[in-house]
Amino acid sequence: MRLTSPPVPVFTLDRVRFDEDYRPLDNTRITTNFANLARGENRQENLRNAIRMINNRFNELADGDNESADRYSVDLDIVSVSIDLDEDGDGERFPIIEVLETTIVDHHSGTRLPGIVGNNFSSYVRDYDFSVVLPAHNAGGSGFSVPEDFGVLHGNLFRSFVASDAYTRHFAKAPVICLSVSSTKTYHRTATRHPVLGVEYRQDEYSLTDDYFAKMGMQVRYFMPPRSSAPLAFYHVGDLLADYSDLELIATISTMETFQKIYRPEIYNANSAAPARFQPSLTQPDYSLTRIEYDREERSRLAVEQGRFAQEHFIEPHRETLELWSAQFSARELEGVQA
Repeated sequence: MRLTSPPVPVFTLDRVRFDEDYRPLDNTRITTNFANLARGENRQENLRNAIRMINNRFNELADGDNESADRYSVDLDIVSVSIDLDEDGDGERFPIIEVLETTIVDHHSGTRLPGIVGNNFSSYVRDYDFSVVLPAHNAGGSGFSVPEDFGVLHGNLFRSFVASDAYTRHFAKAPVICLSVSSTKTYHRTATRHPVLGVEYRQDEYSLTDDYFAKMGMQVRYFMPPRSSAPLAFYHVGDLLADYSDLELIATISTMETFQKIYRPEIYNANSAAPARFQPSLTQPDYSLTRIEYDREERSRLAVEQGRFAQEHFIEPHRETLELWSAQFSARELEGVQA
């Protein structure tokens, strides 16, 4: 990676279909949730069952003119984003982001409809922030705190990608990322209801993840879709309710709710729905397991290894360049707000 002053990041996108034959790319974070499903002796059965769950949930929510509940299916593409700080784009590329892009297949009309990009979100730099920077900052301290600049570089990298030509060439709308709610916060049901997203929840205090995504330029709303067990956190840039069609939102819900049922069954495959005042818990016992194997402990361990990988191969070798670029990017963003 040739260092430039000022550096101009170049983003490159690679796609791979997520289906029963999926095998992770060489540069895929191995803690990526869908990569975790694609390992082991039962990898193909895992993938097949996950895709079946997604399609069944989609048809359950999109029930108009769909009596046999088989009108739609969802195609998923994993989008891997690499960055090169050489403005000519011919330097060393480092993988920074992986997201999912949904495509809705209407088997009645024979059409394919674009869905939303984002959905799942994976990042080596986020692993570095949460698994390296944060523990080091709190080592030996009497209480928990967050560094003043925590997440700023990662947020600027993401905002730069969304504003880049590489993004606008491939995607017509801003991303939506759908994650689990925080097990350390309490959520309160509101009177707001959406036909697809369901009932809205609110909380009085944002989580560390919420603050982290705010640095990425994303705000958050929490909705519990119809016949769900718990609300999901929807991180978005524009107007979540107005900018996306019902089918686009259904594709995101069916995909990410399925993954959460696999990853966090205590919350999202619970045997009773979230009450009006809800604090998620990974220790509550009344839930059902899916037939899909997932190693949550391994994922936590590998996050530390991948955070150190980002530190060794991206952050430390290019720290001065990244700090210079990030400061200049923040200054330009501030000028744009004040203009």
